[in-house]
Amino acid sequence: MLIHEYQDKWSSDFEEIKEVLLARLSATEVTVEHVGSTAVPGLAAKPIIDVDVVYFSSGDFDKIKSGLEGIGYFHHGNQGILQREVFKRTKRDLHPVLDFVIHHLYVCPSGSEELRRHLFFRDYLRKDLAAREEYQALKQQIAEEAEQDRKRYSEIKEVKARAFILSAIEKAQQQSMKLGQLRLDH
Repeated sequence: MLIHEYQDKWSSDFEEIKEVLLARLSATEVTVEHVGSTAVPGLAAKPIIDVDVVYFSSGDFDKIKSGLEGIGYFHHGNQGILQREVFKRTKRDLHPVLDFVIHHLYVCPSGSEELRRHLFFRDYLRKDLAAREEYQALKQQIAEEAEQDRKRYSEIKEVKARAFILSAIEKAQQQSMKLGQLRLDH
């Protein structure tokens, strides 16, 4: 089965990955964000933890890259998405967390548009039960259409879920602006 019911374990899996990353990157100012469907309590998802390492100084990327390489990652470029660098495991030396918790690792500058999209979408689904249920149903429908094939699922999702995702991000941005305006008014 491609899409799994939500598991509380996903949150603790993320925390374990985060702990390893922060320890390795302690000399650099970074934050580590749990993004993607596994970051939304109650949302069914592929059991893959999506992780964004966020840095604040443009000169820090090379230090982060070197630090990640030191624990068995390699830089896989941006895969066509600006300001979101992909890192994958080399599996040369098995790590008790990083090689046993399936995850995707991205490194983004704090001003990255892709990072903003990840955070807006995650936070919107965390707050809006109806949107979360609609997105879950859409993902399950796509998985059935893809006959549980991961590659086909990704291809179909890119087309069929795009409008939903863009709409959710836009709504989240509007809510954020309204909240900012409310704070300014008081």
